[in-house]
Amino acid sequence: MKSTQLIDLNYRGRFAPSPTGPLHFGSLVAAVGSYLDAKYHHGKWLIRIEDVDSQREVPGAANEILYQLERLGMEWDEEVIYQSQRSEAYLEALNILNKQDLIYPCTCSRKEIADSSIIGLNGRVYPGTCLKNPASIKNVHALRIQTNDDPIQFEDILNGTYSQRLKSDVGDFVLRRADGIFAYQLAVVVDDAAQNITHVVRGADLLDSTPRQIFLQQLLGYPIPQYLHLPVVTNARGEKLSKQTNAASITISNALPQLVDAVHFLGQQPPPEILEGDISSFWQWAQQNWCVDLIAH
Repeated sequence: MKSTQLIDLNYRGRFAPSPTGPLHFGSLVAAVGSYLDAKYHHGKWLIRIEDVDSQREVPGAANEILYQLERLGMEWDEEVIYQSQRSEAYLEALNILNKQDLIYPCTCSRKEIADSSIIGLNGRVYPGTCLKNPASIKNVHALRIQTNDDPIQFEDILNGTYSQRLKSDVGDFVLRRADGIFAYQLAVVVDDAAQNITHVVRGADLLDSTPRQIFLQQLLGYPIPQYLHLPVVTNARGEKLSKQTNAASITISNALPQLVDAVHFLGQQPPPEILEGDISSFWQWAQQNWCVDLIAH
């Protein structure tokens, strides 16, 4: 079964791991899915290390991830981008939004937010306390963006129509934390635009972040990529595989079976004899036979 996706020769995709540890099976699935979708379209596949949050970074993890990808036979097409070197670009985007009178300081503590908010899609919805009663910038403060309740809707290639009203579903969200670290939502939008990303293939745990990113793309005048959110790998307790859930690192010495397991998880149907070949022959088969329509959703 061939994919019903039309070939897009201008395709530019990316894999953007956070260096909180080596690749585990969950991150391998995301890497393989993004890689195969790019290669199926004869497109570019880029790597971005999302190390904007230095507090979560594990020393040496970024280099280990790149080494693992190389050993898995996954070749990236351009220079690796590191978010930790991109603060000036994030600040420039923040200034553009500030000129639109959409940014305001917030001094609320987590307890204050918890005591005065309702539960939304992924946590508490900020009630706009510091928008209604402006906080002093003399105090340590985060920077939030003012949202609205206009529906933001997009077509996910795998999951179909998805829609949110940011004000009521998420609330005004943080773009720069009180400790000065730029938030993921801003950094990813700026970097996708800078790298001219046309297709974002990532885990479905980020599906509900996409409307926030589209909101920022619209305000900044950036093009909106196409999105494909892959099913998330979970453990026996139903938790997403991550460092926090003690997910085991992939074993490079046993690379081929793990790659086969990854495409199986993504619904692909490699022939049993593929395990008798090598990594090169695996990728040749996988790129030619990639089919999004086979992925469970």
